[in-house]
Amino acid sequence: MKLFKKNLIDKKHKKMIFCTLGAVLLAGLVFFFSYFHVSKVEVMGTARYSDEEVKSMALQGAFTDNSVLAVLLHSRVDVEDVPFVEGFNITRLSHNSICISVREKKAVGCIPYLDSYVYFDRNGIFIESSHTRDELVPFFDGIQVSHVIQGEKLPIKGSSVLTTAVALSTIFQKNDVIPDHIEFDSSYQITLTYGDVQVMLGKDEYLEDKMIRVSAILPKLSGEKGILHMENVTDSSKLITFEREVDEEDTTTSIDTTSAYENAIANWHGGYDEEGDYTGEGEYDANMNYVGPKPTEESIAANGDWLGGYMEDGSYTGYGQLDKDGNYVGPNPNDTSDEEDYTEESSWDDQEEDDYEE
Repeated sequence: MKLFKKNLIDKKHKKMIFCTLGAVLLAGLVFFFSYFHVSKVEVMGTARYSDEEVKSMALQGAFTDNSVLAVLLHSRVDVEDVPFVEGFNITRLSHNSICISVREKKAVGCIPYLDSYVYFDRNGIFIESSHTRDELVPFFDGIQVSHVIQGEKLPIKGSSVLTTAVALSTIFQKNDVIPDHIEFDSSYQITLTYGDVQVMLGKDEYLEDKMIRVSAILPKLSGEKGILHMENVTDSSKLITFEREVDEEDTTTSIDTTSAYENAIANWHGGYDEEGDYTGEGEYDANMNYVGPKPTEESIAANGDWLGGYMEDGSYTGYGQLDKDGNYVGPNPNDTSDEEDYTEESSWDDQEEDDYEE
Protein backbone atom coordinates (compact mmCIF):
# COMPACT_ATOMS: atom_id res chain seq x y z
CA MET A 1 0.00 0.00 0.00
CA LYS A 2 2.76 2.37 0.91
CA LEU A 3 4.58 1.49 -2.33
CA PHE A 4 1.42 2.24 -4.34
CA LYS A 5 1.05 5.68 -2.70
CA LYS A 6 4.70 6.43 -3.34
CA ASN A 7 4.38 5.58 -7.03
CA LEU A 8 1.26 7.75 -7.27
CA ILE A 9 3.08 10.69 -5.69
CA ASP A 10 6.03 10.21 -8.07
CA LYS A 11 3.70 10.26 -11.04
CA LYS A 12 2.08 13.47 -9.80
CA HIS A 13 5.48 15.03 -9.27
CA LYS A 14 6.60 14.05 -12.75
CA LYS A 15 3.38 15.41 -14.23
CA MET A 16 3.84 18.69 -12.40
CA ILE A 17 7.45 18.89 -13.52
CA PHE A 18 6.52 18.22 -17.15
CA CYS A 19 3.71 20.76 -17.01
CA THR A 20 6.03 23.32 -15.49
CA LEU A 21 8.71 22.64 -18.09
CA GLY A 22 6.11 22.81 -20.84
CA ALA A 23 4.80 26.13 -19.55
CA VAL A 24 8.31 27.52 -19.25
CA LEU A 25 9.16 26.31 -22.76
CA LEU A 26 5.95 27.75 -24.19
CA ALA A 27 6.58 31.06 -22.45
CA GLY A 28 10.13 31.02 -23.74
CA LEU A 29 8.95 30.40 -27.30
CA VAL A 30 6.37 33.18 -27.05
CA PHE A 31 9.01 35.51 -25.69
CA PHE A 32 11.56 34.42 -28.33
CA PHE A 33 9.26 34.95 -31.31
CA SER A 34 7.73 38.17 -29.98
CA TYR A 35 10.93 39.82 -28.69
CA PHE A 36 12.94 38.94 -31.82
CA HIS A 37 10.12 39.63 -34.25
CA VAL A 38 11.41 41.75 -37.14
CA SER A 39 9.67 45.11 -37.33
CA LYS A 40 12.35 47.06 -39.18
CA VAL A 41 14.37 46.09 -42.27
CA GLU A 42 17.18 48.20 -43.72
CA VAL A 43 18.38 47.77 -47.29
CA MET A 44 21.78 48.77 -48.59
CA GLY A 45 23.96 48.20 -51.64
CA THR A 46 21.61 48.95 -54.53
CA ALA A 47 20.14 51.85 -56.43
CA ARG A 48 18.41 49.66 -59.02
CA TYR A 49 15.69 48.21 -56.82
CA SER A 50 13.40 49.74 -54.21
CA ASP A 51 13.53 48.59 -50.59
CA GLU A 52 10.21 46.78 -50.99
CA GLU A 53 11.45 44.92 -54.06
CA VAL A 54 14.60 43.81 -52.23
CA LYS A 55 12.58 42.63 -49.21
CA SER A 56 10.26 40.57 -51.38
CA MET A 57 13.21 38.94 -53.15
CA ALA A 58 15.40 38.28 -50.11
CA LEU A 59 12.88 37.37 -47.38
CA GLN A 60 11.24 34.34 -48.95
CA GLY A 61 12.35 31.50 -46.64
CA ALA A 62 10.93 30.29 -43.34
CA PHE A 63 11.40 32.32 -40.16
CA THR A 64 12.64 35.42 -42.02
CA ASP A 65 10.45 37.47 -39.68
CA ASN A 66 12.67 36.51 -36.73
CA SER A 67 15.93 38.43 -36.38
CA VAL A 68 17.83 35.45 -34.92
CA LEU A 69 16.58 32.67 -37.18
CA ALA A 70 16.72 34.84 -40.31
CA VAL A 71 20.46 35.27 -39.81
CA LEU A 72 21.03 31.62 -38.80
CA LEU A 73 19.09 30.15 -41.71
CA HIS A 74 19.35 32.79 -44.44
CA SER A 75 22.49 34.83 -43.83
CA ARG A 76 23.50 34.35 -47.46
CA VAL A 77 20.90 34.10 -50.23
CA ASP A 78 22.07 33.43 -53.78
CA VAL A 79 19.83 34.21 -56.76
CA GLU A 80 20.05 33.53 -60.48
CA ASP A 81 16.99 35.19 -61.97
CA VAL A 82 17.38 38.76 -60.68
CA PRO A 83 19.12 41.07 -63.18
CA PHE A 84 22.41 42.58 -61.94
CA VAL A 85 22.12 40.82 -58.56
CA GLU A 86 24.23 37.88 -57.34
CA GLY A 87 22.48 37.55 -54.01
CA PHE A 88 21.76 39.01 -50.58
CA ASN A 89 23.41 38.95 -47.16
CA ILE A 90 21.25 39.26 -44.05
CA THR A 91 22.66 40.55 -40.76
CA ARG A 92 21.02 41.39 -37.41
CA LEU A 93 21.12 45.00 -36.26
CA SER A 94 19.11 44.67 -33.04
CA HIS A 95 16.55 42.35 -31.46
CA ASN A 96 13.85 43.53 -33.89
CA SER A 97 15.76 44.81 -36.94
CA ILE A 98 17.83 43.27 -39.72
CA CYS A 99 19.83 44.58 -42.66
CA ILE A 100 19.74 43.19 -46.20
CA SER A 101 22.93 43.87 -48.15
CA VAL A 102 22.58 43.43 -51.90
CA ARG A 103 25.49 41.81 -53.70
CA GLU A 104 25.31 43.42 -57.12
CA LYS A 105 27.10 42.43 -60.25
CA LYS A 106 29.32 45.45 -60.90
CA ALA A 107 28.76 46.48 -64.51
CA VAL A 108 31.30 49.04 -65.74
CA GLY A 109 29.87 49.39 -69.22
CA CYS A 110 27.48 48.12 -71.84
CA ILE A 111 27.67 47.64 -75.60
CA PRO A 112 25.01 47.05 -78.25
CA TYR A 113 24.68 43.48 -79.50
CA LEU A 114 21.90 42.43 -81.85
CA ASP A 115 18.71 43.86 -80.27
CA SER A 116 20.03 43.96 -76.70
CA TYR A 117 22.48 45.73 -74.41
CA VAL A 118 25.28 43.54 -73.12
CA TYR A 119 26.76 44.52 -69.75
CA PHE A 120 30.30 43.64 -68.71
CA ASP A 121 32.43 43.97 -65.57
CA ARG A 122 35.93 45.40 -65.16
CA ASN A 123 37.44 42.12 -66.39
CA GLY A 124 35.37 42.13 -69.56
CA ILE A 125 33.11 39.31 -68.34
CA PHE A 126 29.60 39.29 -69.81
CA ILE A 127 27.39 39.53 -66.70
CA GLU A 128 23.95 40.56 -67.94
CA SER A 129 21.88 41.46 -70.99
CA SER A 130 18.75 43.56 -71.31
CA HIS A 131 16.50 45.04 -73.97
CA THR A 132 16.47 48.33 -72.05
CA ARG A 133 19.49 50.46 -71.27
CA ASP A 134 20.50 51.31 -67.71
CA GLU A 135 21.33 55.03 -67.76
CA LEU A 136 23.67 54.61 -64.78
CA VAL A 137 26.05 52.42 -66.78
CA PRO A 138 28.28 53.99 -69.48
CA PHE A 139 27.22 53.02 -73.01
CA PHE A 140 30.09 52.28 -75.41
CA ASP A 141 29.64 52.23 -79.17
CA GLY A 142 32.30 51.01 -81.57
CA ILE A 143 33.35 48.07 -79.37
CA GLN A 144 32.75 45.05 -81.59
CA VAL A 145 32.26 41.44 -80.57
CA SER A 146 31.61 38.43 -82.78
CA HIS A 147 29.59 36.54 -80.16
CA VAL A 148 28.71 36.64 -76.47
CA ILE A 149 28.43 33.92 -73.82
CA GLN A 150 27.21 34.89 -70.35
CA GLY A 151 29.86 34.36 -67.70
CA GLU A 152 32.70 34.43 -70.21
CA LYS A 153 35.01 37.22 -71.33
CA LEU A 154 33.79 39.25 -74.27
CA PRO A 155 35.87 38.68 -77.42
CA ILE A 156 36.56 42.40 -77.86
CA LYS A 157 38.62 43.42 -80.86
CA GLY A 158 41.57 45.61 -79.90
CA SER A 159 43.68 44.60 -76.93
CA SER A 160 43.63 47.99 -75.20
CA VAL A 161 39.96 48.88 -75.75
CA LEU A 162 38.71 47.10 -72.64
CA THR A 163 41.38 48.75 -70.48
CA THR A 164 40.38 52.14 -71.85
CA ALA A 165 36.67 51.47 -71.32
CA VAL A 166 37.23 50.43 -67.68
CA ALA A 167 39.44 53.49 -67.05
CA LEU A 168 36.81 55.82 -68.53
CA SER A 169 34.02 54.19 -66.54
CA THR A 170 35.97 54.68 -63.31
CA ILE A 171 36.61 58.35 -64.13
CA PHE A 172 32.95 58.94 -65.07
CA GLN A 173 31.68 57.54 -61.79
CA LYS A 174 34.28 59.41 -59.73
CA ASN A 175 33.46 62.75 -61.37
CA ASP A 176 29.72 62.01 -61.73
CA VAL A 177 29.79 62.91 -65.44
CA ILE A 178 28.45 59.81 -67.20
CA PRO A 179 27.93 60.74 -70.87
CA ASP A 180 24.90 59.81 -72.95
CA HIS A 181 27.10 58.01 -75.44
CA ILE A 182 30.75 56.96 -75.80
CA GLU A 183 32.11 56.11 -79.21
CA PHE A 184 35.35 54.53 -80.39
CA ASP A 185 36.03 55.11 -84.08
CA SER A 186 37.99 52.73 -86.30
CA SER A 187 41.30 54.11 -84.97
CA TYR A 188 39.99 54.04 -81.36
CA GLN A 189 39.70 57.81 -81.05
CA ILE A 190 37.22 58.57 -78.25
CA THR A 191 34.18 60.84 -78.55
CA LEU A 192 31.74 61.54 -75.72
CA THR A 193 28.24 62.93 -76.13
CA TYR A 194 26.55 65.10 -73.49
CA GLY A 195 23.23 66.27 -74.92
CA ASP A 196 24.08 68.53 -77.86
CA VAL A 197 27.76 68.80 -76.94
CA GLN A 198 30.32 66.36 -78.30
CA VAL A 199 33.64 66.02 -76.50
CA MET A 200 36.56 64.86 -78.61
CA LEU A 201 38.99 63.17 -76.21
CA GLY A 202 41.23 61.77 -78.91
CA LYS A 203 43.49 58.86 -78.03
CA ASP A 204 43.76 57.05 -74.72
CA GLU A 205 46.16 59.60 -73.25
CA TYR A 206 45.86 61.90 -70.20
CA LEU A 207 42.25 60.79 -69.76
CA GLU A 208 42.03 61.83 -66.11
CA ASP A 209 43.39 65.32 -66.81
CA LYS A 210 41.05 65.72 -69.78
CA MET A 211 37.97 64.62 -67.83
CA ILE A 212 38.74 66.94 -64.90
CA ARG A 213 38.66 69.83 -67.37
CA VAL A 214 35.54 68.49 -69.09
CA SER A 215 33.77 68.40 -65.71
CA ALA A 216 34.64 72.06 -65.15
CA ILE A 217 33.63 73.21 -68.64
CA LEU A 218 30.37 71.32 -69.20
CA PRO A 219 28.23 73.43 -66.80
CA LYS A 220 29.28 76.50 -68.76
CA LEU A 221 28.06 74.93 -72.01
CA SER A 222 24.51 74.28 -70.86
CA GLY A 223 22.15 74.89 -73.78
CA GLU A 224 24.98 75.07 -76.30
CA LYS A 225 25.55 72.94 -79.39
CA GLY A 226 28.98 72.14 -80.68
CA ILE A 227 32.22 70.23 -80.26
CA LEU A 228 34.63 70.58 -77.36
CA HIS A 229 38.10 69.66 -78.55
CA MET A 230 40.29 68.05 -75.89
CA GLU A 231 42.57 66.08 -78.21
CA ASN A 232 45.54 68.39 -77.70
CA VAL A 233 45.56 68.31 -73.88
CA THR A 234 48.86 66.85 -72.67
CA ASP A 235 51.06 67.27 -69.63
CA SER A 236 52.70 70.29 -71.27
CA SER A 237 49.87 71.71 -73.40
CA LYS A 238 46.35 72.63 -72.30
CA LEU A 239 44.98 73.71 -75.68
CA ILE A 240 41.18 73.53 -75.54
CA THR A 241 38.78 74.84 -78.18
CA PHE A 242 35.01 74.85 -78.41
CA GLU A 243 33.51 74.66 -81.89
CA ARG A 244 30.03 76.14 -81.56
CA GLU A 245 27.14 75.64 -83.96
CA VAL A 246 25.87 79.11 -84.87
CA ASP A 247 23.10 78.50 -87.42
CA GLU A 248 20.86 75.86 -88.92
CA GLU A 249 23.38 75.13 -91.67
CA ASP A 250 25.74 73.81 -88.97
CA THR A 251 28.20 76.63 -89.59
CA THR A 252 30.75 76.56 -86.82
CA THR A 253 33.36 78.84 -85.41
CA SER A 254 36.56 77.78 -83.71
CA ILE A 255 38.39 79.84 -81.08
CA ASP A 256 41.93 79.07 -79.99
CA THR A 257 41.83 79.53 -76.24
CA THR A 258 45.58 79.66 -75.68
CA SER A 259 46.16 83.30 -76.66
CA ALA A 260 42.81 84.37 -75.16
CA TYR A 261 43.78 82.81 -71.85
CA GLU A 262 47.25 84.35 -71.89
CA ASN A 263 45.79 87.84 -72.50
CA ALA A 264 43.16 87.39 -69.80
CA ILE A 265 45.55 86.18 -67.11
CA ALA A 266 48.03 88.93 -67.97
CA ASN A 267 45.38 91.62 -67.47
CA TRP A 268 43.62 90.17 -64.45
CA HIS A 269 44.69 92.17 -61.40
CA GLY A 270 43.01 90.10 -58.70
CA GLY A 271 44.44 87.70 -56.18
CA TYR A 272 43.37 89.46 -52.96
CA ASP A 273 40.73 88.05 -50.63
CA GLU A 274 38.03 89.98 -48.78
CA GLU A 275 40.45 90.67 -45.92
CA GLY A 276 42.92 92.32 -48.26
CA ASP A 277 45.41 89.47 -48.07
CA TYR A 278 47.03 88.28 -51.28
CA THR A 279 46.30 84.60 -51.96
CA GLY A 280 46.69 84.46 -55.72
CA GLU A 281 43.12 83.23 -56.06
CA GLY A 282 41.15 86.05 -54.42
CA GLU A 283 38.63 87.99 -56.49
CA TYR A 284 39.66 91.52 -55.47
CA ASP A 285 42.49 93.78 -56.60
CA ALA A 286 44.91 95.63 -54.30
CA ASN A 287 42.33 98.45 -53.92
CA MET A 288 39.61 95.97 -52.90
CA ASN A 289 37.72 96.36 -56.17
CA TYR A 290 35.94 93.22 -57.29
CA VAL A 291 37.59 91.92 -60.46
CA GLY A 292 36.03 88.51 -60.78
CA PRO A 293 37.50 85.03 -60.33
CA LYS A 294 40.90 84.16 -61.71
CA PRO A 295 40.55 83.17 -65.38
CA THR A 296 41.31 79.57 -66.24
CA GLU A 297 41.70 77.77 -69.53
CA GLU A 298 38.39 76.06 -68.82
CA SER A 299 36.49 79.30 -68.21
CA ILE A 300 37.96 80.86 -71.37
CA ALA A 301 37.08 77.79 -73.43
CA ALA A 302 33.53 77.89 -72.08
CA ASN A 303 33.14 81.44 -73.45
CA GLY A 304 33.27 80.03 -76.97
CA ASP A 305 33.58 82.80 -79.54
CA TRP A 306 32.81 85.59 -77.05
CA LEU A 307 36.07 87.51 -76.55
CA GLY A 308 34.84 90.05 -74.01
CA GLY A 309 35.49 90.30 -70.29
CA TYR A 310 37.63 93.48 -70.41
CA MET A 311 36.97 96.85 -68.77
CA GLU A 312 37.64 100.33 -70.17
CA ASP A 313 41.07 100.44 -68.53
CA GLY A 314 42.03 97.18 -70.28
CA SER A 315 41.84 95.02 -67.16
CA TYR A 316 40.18 91.62 -67.36
CA THR A 317 37.29 90.82 -65.02
CA GLY A 318 35.35 88.22 -66.97
CA TYR A 319 32.20 90.33 -66.95
CA GLY A 320 33.42 93.41 -68.83
CA GLN A 321 31.68 94.04 -72.16
CA LEU A 322 34.75 95.04 -74.16
CA ASP A 323 37.33 92.88 -75.91
CA LYS A 324 41.08 93.25 -75.32
CA ASP A 325 41.25 95.94 -78.02
CA GLY A 326 38.50 98.04 -76.41
CA ASN A 327 35.74 97.08 -78.85
CA TYR A 328 32.25 96.67 -77.40
CA VAL A 329 31.11 93.04 -77.68
CA GLY A 330 28.21 93.03 -75.20
CA PRO A 331 27.62 90.84 -72.15
CA ASN A 332 28.69 87.23 -72.07
CA PRO A 333 25.95 85.25 -73.89
CA ASN A 334 26.95 82.15 -71.93
CA ASP A 335 26.20 83.81 -68.57
CA THR A 336 22.61 83.21 -67.47
CA SER A 337 22.87 85.36 -64.33
CA ASP A 338 22.21 89.10 -64.39
CA GLU A 339 25.22 91.40 -64.54
CA GLU A 340 24.82 92.85 -61.04
CA ASP A 341 24.88 89.45 -59.37
CA TYR A 342 27.83 88.35 -61.49
CA THR A 343 29.95 91.39 -60.74
CA GLU A 344 29.45 91.14 -57.00
CA GLU A 345 30.12 87.48 -56.31
CA SER A 346 31.77 84.53 -57.98
CA SER A 347 29.57 81.76 -59.29
CA TRP A 348 29.70 78.18 -58.06
CA ASP A 349 31.11 77.08 -61.43
CA ASP A 350 34.01 79.53 -61.18
CA GLN A 351 34.85 78.27 -57.72
CA GLU A 352 34.84 74.73 -59.02
CA GLU A 353 37.20 75.73 -61.84
CA ASP A 354 39.60 77.30 -59.34
CA ASP A 355 39.84 73.86 -57.72
CA TYR A 356 41.11 72.44 -61.00
CA GLU A 357 43.56 75.24 -61.76
CA GLU A 358 47.12 74.01 -61.84
